[in-house]
Amino acid sequence: MKTTHVIRQLVAKALHIKQLTPDIENEINYELTRLGYISDVDYEALELLMAEMDAGRVRLVPSP
Repeated sequence: MKTTHVIRQLVAKALHIKQLTPDIENEINYELTRLGYISDVDYEALELLMAEMDAGRVRLVPSP
């Protein structure tokens, strides 16, 4: 069975545009809820996203 690592893909999208939008955040939360667990790959991606946000290289976009 092939795992797609949707969360990692969403994080890559946020890193590419240098923004964590409400849509991306909601999709990440949906996947976490749907899966009920987090893979090592997705966990590492989320850690990287948080580090980039802490460093100011990715900004959180507020909900409209």
